[in-house]
Amino acid sequence: MVKMIQPEVINLNELDWLHILKKPPALRGGYNDTEEHLKFQQVSGRLLGTHIDEDEYFEFLYDLLDNSEIPVLLLNKELNKFIPNERFQSLQRILLINNEEKGLSVNRLIAFLEGECLIPKTQVPFLDTHLRNKLKDVLSHIRQTHKDGFLHVDFRRILVDIIKWMFNHLEEWAKTIPDNMPRLIWYGNASKSEMYFLYYLILIGFDVLLFHPSGEDILLQIDGKGVLTPIYRYPSTIPLIPLPEVRPVRKGTVAYRASKEMERILHTEDSLLYKPWQFRSYVSKAVTLKTTYDEIFLLWKEKAFIRPGFQASGNVIQIPNLFAKVAGVSENKRQYWNKVQEISSHELSLTIRSFPIANPVSGNNHYHYQNALGTDGTLDPEKMINGNWWRYKDLPSGLQKGLAAAISRYCAMPKLKIMPHEDLYQLQLYLFNQSMNIPTTFLELLQKFDYSQDIPKVILLTTPQSVSLNRTDAALLLLLNEFGLDIVIFNPSGRNDIENYIEEKHLDTHWLEKISLEDEFKEPSVFKRFINKLF
Repeated sequence: MVKMIQPEVINLNELDWLHILKKPPALRGGYNDTEEHLKFQQVSGRLLGTHIDEDEYFEFLYDLLDNSEIPVLLLNKELNKFIPNERFQSLQRILLINNEEKGLSVNRLIAFLEGECLIPKTQVPFLDTHLRNKLKDVLSHIRQTHKDGFLHVDFRRILVDIIKWMFNHLEEWAKTIPDNMPRLIWYGNASKSEMYFLYYLILIGFDVLLFHPSGEDILLQIDGKGVLTPIYRYPSTIPLIPLPEVRPVRKGTVAYRASKEMERILHTEDSLLYKPWQFRSYVSKAVTLKTTYDEIFLLWKEKAFIRPGFQASGNVIQIPNLFAKVAGVSENKRQYWNKVQEISSHELSLTIRSFPIANPVSGNNHYHYQNALGTDGTLDPEKMINGNWWRYKDLPSGLQKGLAAAISRYCAMPKLKIMPHEDLYQLQLYLFNQSMNIPTTFLELLQKFDYSQDIPKVILLTTPQSVSLNRTDAALLLLLNEFGLDIVIFNPSGRNDIENYIEEKHLDTHWLEKISLEDEFKEPSVFKRFINKLF
């Protein structure tokens, strides 16, 4: 009979796991070592989010990793991808056979790996059996959950990486079993190979704790319900940032912690009790509403969170905004101009009567554009923000992130009409160029935008007497729309302006009863502006 290794994962929600982690397996509850089996408590799980005070969270992690009582390894800083050429060639032969036979079975793949000496040996027969069986479980999971099984495009990379880490790390760690178990910490994101290696280590019985401050579960695809490793959720979350190199020295006061706890309870994403600038670190994404003419004036004064379609989730906030053109004037001209004056008097309104509103960018940013592309072929906001050519570094960090994300979406799926001499790439490059030259007036408007509250508005008044807006103006308006601003164009003459550059399906067009070729916009009186602000 082969001796069985049977780790028992503790419940992180009920037990003092840190106290248990400090003990070797033999001193933990439930330890039992006989000829038939080896049973012990395993400290393993996914700890998602942070403490209410993020400094306290990082202080806790720092102390955990720098504790003289228990040697703990930060695994994602230590993984060594070196592989000797002979071992790599052996793997290549097995992968070639796998392709020729249209995918090996799990048992045959294990047999080939053992035949090529690609599974480390410990000289302890029952432990060698355990390591082989758990590797078999990992490979079975890959085969069952991936289309085409071992012929899946990711399989080669996963297998090569796991073999590397088995020899570079697992072989040494296994020497301590059963007297001790490695205590491993993983912080942040993980690649697919890393995810499966962590899964393997947990199956073996190592103490593996996965921390992610933003609450992302890197084992979700493998163990979504937390059967293999329990899930513990801290009360708060923050965006993923590197672990501090030194122990945090700031300490939250009792009042500060109470305030944070109150925020956690009251100011949630769906509470509608939003504090000022609660979503400053979120990425804004427009959801342009389809409305009637009358609804423009009804929704104009409504805060973002009151409008249909508002949602904040996963560091993304959806802004229900307006993008419309009003062609012609009402039968009652006085009423029409009163409405125009009323919405232009909003505190966050910018009224434009002369064009152009943006200067075209004549330079070629081809290399900047190429260097900012991510693996999916779209602009990577992080690469953009870190580029030495990024001209918006003085803006608040959250706004920079949101603006870069808006530019990425705006270039990936252009809504600007393509010119006869352009191809898609040239159009995307044109939009990218224009996005690097947002006029200061509009940047100031973006800075005043508290995403859940009043939405900044741009009102454009085009008349036969004024120069019409141009393509660069249209590109700017599309970017502002993508970010979440309200935009309404009033054109009493009904002549084409925005339609020359943007497909009409991307905005609402409302035709009124009359066409006027003479009317000029009149600013509201000081008294009327005062009354509008009051009501």
